[in-house]
Amino acid sequence: MVEMGRGAAMSLLAARGPQRPAVRCEGTVVTRAELDRRANQLARAYASFGVRHDDLVAIVLPNGIEFYAATLAVWKLGATPLPVSWRLPDAELGPIIDVADPALVVGIDPTRAPGRATVPPGFVPEPRLDDRPLPAAVARYGRALTSGGSTGRPKVIVSHEPSVIDPDAPALGMRADGVHLVPGPLFHNAPFTTSLTGLLHGATLVVMTRFDPSEALALIERHRVTWVQVVPTMLARIWRLPEAERAGRDLSSLQVVFSTGGAFPAWLKEAWSDWIGDDRIVEIYGSSEAYGSTVVTGAEARRKPGTVGRPRFGPPRVLDPDDPTGPPLGPNQVGLLAFARPAEPTYHYLGAEPIVYNGWETLGDIGYVDEDGYVFLVDRRVDMIVTGGENVFPAEVEQALERHPSVRTAVVIGLPDDDLGQRLHAIVDVGHDWTDGPAVDEPGLRVYLHEQLDRYKVPRTFEFVTEPLRSDAGKVRRSQLRDERVTAVRPPARPA
Repeated sequence: MVEMGRGAAMSLLAARGPQRPAVRCEGTVVTRAELDRRANQLARAYASFGVRHDDLVAIVLPNGIEFYAATLAVWKLGATPLPVSWRLPDAELGPIIDVADPALVVGIDPTRAPGRATVPPGFVPEPRLDDRPLPAAVARYGRALTSGGSTGRPKVIVSHEPSVIDPDAPALGMRADGVHLVPGPLFHNAPFTTSLTGLLHGATLVVMTRFDPSEALALIERHRVTWVQVVPTMLARIWRLPEAERAGRDLSSLQVVFSTGGAFPAWLKEAWSDWIGDDRIVEIYGSSEAYGSTVVTGAEARRKPGTVGRPRFGPPRVLDPDDPTGPPLGPNQVGLLAFARPAEPTYHYLGAEPIVYNGWETLGDIGYVDEDGYVFLVDRRVDMIVTGGENVFPAEVEQALERHPSVRTAVVIGLPDDDLGQRLHAIVDVGHDWTDGPAVDEPGLRVYLHEQLDRYKVPRTFEFVTEPLRSDAGKVRRSQLRDERVTAVRPPARPA
């Protein structure tokens, strides 16, 4: 076969095996033929709302069959899907919509996006609409993803990977007759990309609406799952289940456990390798920008504990954070990881600009490269906090806190957490002389933040102080604040 548009690939698979299950979710099963017909009707409905070739379409839907039908419909029109968290409050959703300027927003009430074309969740096209395959169409850009950005302002990452696929050429250890578990939220790059790649290579998807470690094991056993993409927090939560529960599940069908989206602790990786085998563990470090990444297997990780692997697209350069345009650092020297910009850009931003030094681009990750070319991360971006596989930029949370009338300044840091990897901790400066606003306490701040932020961005713990946290220039010694608190608590014990 040859590459074809992703929408056309779904129609091809439906013609080959119309009754094969395409997606299972909470007891509901849709076949390839049913999913393709639903997507065809939705595509024609979206076109009637004004969606045209190469338009962006925001998809604000939870995990489920409706999400996949909507995404396929967008591709069938030669447009670009932009998955967005359905849990976002209006204070976060509105700026994203403004930056992306989509032709259609799928999954929200029209009052949430005044003046824009929208369809609500549960939208069903008119039965009279044709459900046969559409003429072939390929979007210039295959997908777009959202990110908070280091400034706390939203940005959109538009992937330059075209919306094409060869359904007969599975990748990443996938196979045409495979069964994929989808435990992660589909508005994130890895679950979105890997699950749709699996679907369009012929796999059946088993989709979770929310992750639960016991249920994940039950689904793997019940449906003979062969492939799963996870974040390390999910693997840690499964590992912490009672041993009898873990040992009582049959995971022999698993061929690939694909981890990304956060630091994979060496002890946890070794534990999983011991449980299911080195050859089934794969970790990838990378980004939605897709200009630099690494890959490591379970066997390599045993030889190089803590590594995220070797580069896939050329070695990174390690820059001095204090002099990034100066000479690169040598092996085992910690600095700013940067990758050579490819001749053909892999993405572009809406609402932001890339960080480039002499042709080397960086996301702000701190790490080093050893003498054998293996990459090690010291911190995932200078300020960004990865908690439970979710990326949180402190500036965004700090800005929300500082909008409260009784908060003078705030700093958000990540503290070690044996479950989440890092937990969000807010240091809140209320000021001893701050008397012209209502009193503030932790419950009140939680309620306040839940009105502005997605729930994973609300700090787990709060600390109230009265001394200034920032200099007159607005600078903050974030690392110092974090180090003082890390040394004040005992490190979490390694689970048995």
